[in-house]
Amino acid sequence: MSIVRNENLADAGRLKIDWARSYMPVLKEIEKDFKKEKSFQGMSIAMSIHLEAKTANLALTLREGGADVRVTGCNVLSTQDDVCAGLASHGIEVFAWRGATQEEYESHLIETLKGHPHLILDDGGDLMSLIHGDYAGLGDRLIGGTEETTTGVHRLRLREKSGQLRFPMIAVNDANCKHLFDNRYGTGQSTWSAILHTTNLLIAGKHVVVAGFGWCGRGIAMRAKSLGARVIVTEVDPVKALEAYMEGYDVMSMDEAAAIGDIFITVSGVTDIITGRHMKKMKDGAVLCNAGHFDKEISKPDLEALSDEVCVRRPEIAGYRMRGDGRWLNLIAEGRLVNIAADNGHPIEIMDLSFGVQAQALKYMAQHGKELKPQVYPAPAEIDEAVASFKLKSLGISISKLTDEQKLYIETF
Repeated sequence: MSIVRNENLADAGRLKIDWARSYMPVLKEIEKDFKKEKSFQGMSIAMSIHLEAKTANLALTLREGGADVRVTGCNVLSTQDDVCAGLASHGIEVFAWRGATQEEYESHLIETLKGHPHLILDDGGDLMSLIHGDYAGLGDRLIGGTEETTTGVHRLRLREKSGQLRFPMIAVNDANCKHLFDNRYGTGQSTWSAILHTTNLLIAGKHVVVAGFGWCGRGIAMRAKSLGARVIVTEVDPVKALEAYMEGYDVMSMDEAAAIGDIFITVSGVTDIITGRHMKKMKDGAVLCNAGHFDKEISKPDLEALSDEVCVRRPEIAGYRMRGDGRWLNLIAEGRLVNIAADNGHPIEIMDLSFGVQAQALKYMAQHGKELKPQVYPAPAEIDEAVASFKLKSLGISISKLTDEQKLYIETF
């Protein structure tokens, strides 16, 4: 039985789910195959992911393949209560609500695992942490699973390196149809959508500091530039820093950027990117937000220690008045994942690609997982090709194909 905040929100949730579905042609195409093949017949799937309308459609697609699907969130501020109610009304077991305490959040994860899943879809690695810890018994039927995001894949690889990974997992984040589109275009657009919606500030002419130049950072910097911002990139990897320089961005350390920036966006996946020593240098009115998975990149303890007043300045914006000089530093969405904690997350069409990869990767794991060693695997190349082909077809785009002679030339060149 589902655990949601308010079942009366189901109608509003179904509206969101139906709207998203109408712009997800890739999942629709995959759903046809799942229904025909009953790809997950007799299987239980546990999902921990940002729980909103696009995710709801992924859960419904998996169910069409015969799966018993149980869903929870992966971030306490990214869950949308109306979508939870709407999804539950469709017969999916949902265990989540927005603003859960840490204890409630963990209890929701545990409830999701109580279905003794055959497959896990994780976003950030929290389900896998429980399965590898005190709740190992709930993984007694587990074949393997998939991981959605960069942070989760990193946690899996650390577990694999230490010899502790017990199940095969597919790094969906690393698939081309995920990170090239979701991380770059999805994060780029949705992060700025959240900042613009939340602050109502002009971006043109402002100094925007982007901490991290992976695919997410590239997307955020690209969109900032298109809005007329003066973009500064901080990065610890010398190759990525050089790439940012070649893209035309100013590159410097956070210690240098702290006094210059108007808007700071962390997207590194590393703790303590912005700390007290940086905050002491920042301008009055500086805006801080995080686009990484966990709320550890901006040190909230340091913000609190340096301030003599904390108040709500706008919905989703906490103002911290600095002790001594009265400067205001403004933190969006508690330093949590800004694009979904303060807005609607990635564009629908982008998540259609990512969830197309997820669905196909879970099918692959259902078919082959018992043959695989407990390692982190890339998504098979044919999954990327199939998802991209579905998308191109939906756009009415055709592309050329190599002849057998051309293929032979490439192979022998």
